[in-house]
Amino acid sequence: MHKLSTAEKISKQHGGFGIDILFPGQTLGAADSGLGTLGRIDHAHVRPGTLVPMHPHRDDEILTYLRSGHVQHRDSEGHFEPISAERFMLMNAGSTFFHEEQVLADGGELEGLQIFLRPAQSGLPPQVQFHAPAGKYSLNQWRVLAGPDASFPLHIRSQTWVYDTRLEGGVSLALPAPRVAGATSLLYVFAGEVVVNNHLTLSKGESLLLENEAAQLVAGPTSDLVLLVTDPASAYSDQGMYSGNQLRNQR
Repeated sequence: MHKLSTAEKISKQHGGFGIDILFPGQTLGAADSGLGTLGRIDHAHVRPGTLVPMHPHRDDEILTYLRSGHVQHRDSEGHFEPISAERFMLMNAGSTFFHEEQVLADGGELEGLQIFLRPAQSGLPPQVQFHAPAGKYSLNQWRVLAGPDASFPLHIRSQTWVYDTRLEGGVSLALPAPRVAGATSLLYVFAGEVVVNNHLTLSKGESLLLENEAAQLVAGPTSDLVLLVTDPASAYSDQGMYSGNQLRNQR
């Protein structure tokens, strides 16, 4: 069990767009900036009216997870679609992919995560998926947003699972049962504060790595949590433009 503090993030600001970047492997002092199929997590704050212009991706599986703000998405696959806290998007970039995002004025400031995951192999065909869950939040229980087969709302092309929950103050919740033996999990506190196993406190923007470990969570204030789970024994490509190993050229 390893806590990743906000001090371990890299912060960038450009115009109305600000992100705090977490490279989970780099925080552990590893030779890979990612951790298995988990490439990086960007926690973004973007002012209304900001345009993130058309730009490329390659071999990135990118989950757009918003909690506030409205966005108009456009991409090289021909999609022109809205995304919001009630409509998630997964871009499976594959061999070649471009997209742009316009933050709309009517939704207020955008706050969300751009989660960069790694595919099992490079050069896959590009595709884009959208999912509107039954409610904006999953209250006091884990909701599966994405996973590696067609039974999941959004399909990740590697052995990776993404869950979320809104945990009310004082409520206790265990991590979901792992789908594979030896799973590695990254728990991210999007908002609020939780206590893990009665002794470790995680606040907004902090996260926790767990290697085949159980954990019981208790929320202080109402808290929004995102859980990423990877099979460390599974295949993955670390060649992605954003999800790939960013330390490769530094060695």
